[in-house]
Amino acid sequence: MSQPHTTAVLDEIRLPGFTGTVHLPGEAGYDETRRSLNPAVDSRPALVAEAYGPGDVRSALLAARAHGVPFAVQATGHGTHTACDGGILVRTSPMASVLVDPARRVAKVGPGARWGEVIAAAAPFGLAPLSGSAPSVGATGYTLGGGLGWLARKHGFAADSVLRAEVLLADGRHVTASPESHPELFWALRGGGGGFGVVTSLEFRLHPVREVFSGFAYFPIEAAARTLTAYRDWIEDAPDEISTALVFKRMADDEQVPAQVRGRHVVMLKVLYAGAAGQARRLLAPLYRAAGPALLDETRPTTYAASAMGGTPNRHMDMFDTVPDAVVSSLVRAAERAQTVEIRHWGGAMGRPGADAGPVSHRSTALSVIVDTVVPGLAEELRPYANGGTFLNFLADPARTAAAYTAANYARLRDVKRAYDPDGFFRIGHVVTP
Repeated sequence: MSQPHTTAVLDEIRLPGFTGTVHLPGEAGYDETRRSLNPAVDSRPALVAEAYGPGDVRSALLAARAHGVPFAVQATGHGTHTACDGGILVRTSPMASVLVDPARRVAKVGPGARWGEVIAAAAPFGLAPLSGSAPSVGATGYTLGGGLGWLARKHGFAADSVLRAEVLLADGRHVTASPESHPELFWALRGGGGGFGVVTSLEFRLHPVREVFSGFAYFPIEAAARTLTAYRDWIEDAPDEISTALVFKRMADDEQVPAQVRGRHVVMLKVLYAGAAGQARRLLAPLYRAAGPALLDETRPTTYAASAMGGTPNRHMDMFDTVPDAVVSSLVRAAERAQTVEIRHWGGAMGRPGADAGPVSHRSTALSVIVDTVVPGLAEELRPYANGGTFLNFLADPARTAAAYTAANYARLRDVKRAYDPDGFFRIGHVVTP
């Protein structure tokens, strides 16, 4: 983009209504605020606008429309998969308000709020949000993409907990999306991603959760095949209160890793049980027997706020309704090449949506598999057994957005896109094409 074009956009952004900070290329703060957490995305916007309120977001949006440049919103950078080259990149990090109504068990958050801030605000009241694995992830983007958390088997996807959203539309209007107001937009926002408008405020349910049993248990990698075989049978009777994942992982060889597993290749069991420790241990006993004596067991009673579960970088993902022996063998072989292979149990409340649920799809999925390394031939080996779906929060390729939905839901999402963004103004990232 030429410098005159950039300057014109900057002049528009600095109208009296804009109260935030603007960063131009070469200026202090530009590189820091444009950066995402995805190393494959090196966005070079014409400017970065740090918004302090909905009015700032609207000023930036109208400037982008007036000058015909791309427009994108970034809070924490966890969900950034497409560059905003030559456009206006709005950072909503300063809009990080969190309000908790303990009587209604509801939280209202700004678009820059992170899960750690929501968890901390809700914890004194014995409440918890349907947050994800990392407290540093933005609550709004995560929720719009579906939101698979460690309480999801008990309470459903984070998108299922949404009650209301304040949304800035592509034409500059602010509207409230709820069951009573703009109901089709409200439906689309609960799992359809951020391509229908900019959510400037999100209201969602909280759930009574005080103590949980959570943590990691580590076993020798030689137990991988028999543990995964036992795991696929064990999940058939697992109650909704327990969420688990099996991880084949190469532990780092440094002093921050416990000596028992330092530098070792292990089978790691992740667990969070919304209940008492004794019952959790009884439920997990068959898996412990299959895996053999633990090298290290860090599972313990704790608060939900202290139960940091951690995630797995995603270079390959598949979803499965069943896991035959051929898939078990493929994943064990993949673990020889990859740093991390995570097999996570779904089901529970996620598979029992209410009649008014949003477009989070593939709810019948039993297990997801995420691999942090491109393993040659793995995709071809798994394809005949996978259900063909994906999950928006885990999807790195925006070109595959349609795969995150059923055909019927995607058709309905396209209708909503045509109604609220007919010219496709929101076109960066995971967006539905009108």
